[in-house]
Amino acid sequence: MEAFADWLASAELGQYLLCREQAYFDRVVADAFGFRAVQVGLTEYDFLACNRIPWHGYAGAEASADVVCDAAFLPFDSRSLDLLVMPHALDFTSQPHQVLREAERVLMPEGRLVLTGFNPISLWGSCRVLHGRRNTPWSGNFFSPARIRDWMALLQLEATATAFMAYSPPFNRGDWLSRWQFMDSLGERGWSLAAGVYGIEAVKRQRGMRLLMPAWKPAKAGSGLIVAGGNERHPVKQSVQDEIPHG
Repeated sequence: MEAFADWLASAELGQYLLCREQAYFDRVVADAFGFRAVQVGLTEYDFLACNRIPWHGYAGAEASADVVCDAAFLPFDSRSLDLLVMPHALDFTSQPHQVLREAERVLMPEGRLVLTGFNPISLWGSCRVLHGRRNTPWSGNFFSPARIRDWMALLQLEATATAFMAYSPPFNRGDWLSRWQFMDSLGERGWSLAAGVYGIEAVKRQRGMRLLMPAWKPAKAGSGLIVAGGNERHPVKQSVQDEIPHG
């Protein structure tokens, strides 16, 4: 995932993709409410920036993460998060099923999951076949959105929306990307199969369970994670153990 984060920052194609994914996350997280939101992976980039939930956490293997962890083993209590954002978490893991199970575990009933992934049925998928799987981003898993939705259906995750983005052919040169940006407007009119990346929104459904809101404790002084309020990050006033109740 670190190699992918570097590619997003340095490659012209990476910057093209980052711009579109940032716009996607900004749009879909804006109306998510609750008490706790966490982004897992690519923590160099704030995909929770437009979300108004008061507590934001950033977890992953990167040095920039508030909590360093593996996406397949999240250090959060069960049913403790209202929003979970996972950019390409399933693309760069050897345990995609476990990552989804962890996402389902830590979400509150009616909590929201938002993830992105590479579309194998696209020009990007074709380039992966031509380039091989050694270099980023072609080393990703490239699971189809239909496959991800099938996995979700086996858990308590109900896929509620699927979006597509990055329709331009994956050229490495910025001038060629600029010439082909008209593909973005064409794709948004219904040519979804050409999209290099998809986004899936899902809600955790727990049928037959009465939803009770947690009794969050007042903040205690101390050092710990980093909280994001609006578009800025501020020191958290408590540790992970104090912040998220057990049980």
